[in-house]
Amino acid sequence: MGATLDDIEFLVSSPHRVGVLDALTSGPCDRDELRTATGASSPTMGRVLADFQDRHWIERDGKTYQLTELGEFVAGWLEDFSDAIAYQRRLREVWPWLPHEIDGFTIELFTDVVISQPGPGYPYKPVERLTELITATGTMRGFGMALLKSGNLEPFFDHVLDGLHCEYIYPPDVFEDLLSWDEDTVVETATRANYTILLHDDLPLDDQCGICLFDDRVSICCYDTETGALQSLVDTESDEMRAWAESYYERFRDEARPLADATDLLSAESAR
Repeated sequence: MGATLDDIEFLVSSPHRVGVLDALTSGPCDRDELRTATGASSPTMGRVLADFQDRHWIERDGKTYQLTELGEFVAGWLEDFSDAIAYQRRLREVWPWLPHEIDGFTIELFTDVVISQPGPGYPYKPVERLTELITATGTMRGFGMALLKSGNLEPFFDHVLDGLHCEYIYPPDVFEDLLSWDEDTVVETATRANYTILLHDDLPLDDQCGICLFDDRVSICCYDTETGALQSLVDTESDEMRAWAESYYERFRDEARPLADATDLLSAESAR
């Protein structure tokens, strides 16, 4: 891989070279336009253009330069590589909390990712982002530990009472936590036709994450298994992520059991 690595280093070690490729991707440019786009001096621009011509990445037509087919190929892969590095940079801080142990979960599932994490002195960003997603959607499906914080529960149940079509698969202990939070509200909403409650005794990673499918986005709510602290909320509008999440949701839905009567659980809870 020596020669390949040499070419990669040649290109990415100079922001002026990257800038010239990026500028020419939009169309032919003359030398002055390229200098303006990259901030390169005239001697530096001369060297870049000469090096690119030697590699057959660009060709000159009068006073303008344009990418060759080979140059377009290099520019395209550079853009893809840059996007990939940008995504991994954004995801690597939350990667330990994501459900990558589940089959089919990969970084390739993400596009247009939004990452919300608790910050120093202000731990509420993930809660606020989930509330934003809940209140903006007309439909919602989910499973696991997505809905545990009171800052999310209040707008969620308000939206259910206002007509949100929701089907959610709860681990039994999580549903019992909901009853402890506000018995009256949970029992009232459980009778609504637009809110379907299902219970599942063996959700994978049920102590680590919860996944929600909204109208346009999929969110993953991540918790520290040792402390129970909310670590991040990651959401994306990726079609690939939606397909992956829906496949698992449908599998868990087939395995889940309906909530027969919320008052039965209330009685069981009160008897403890």
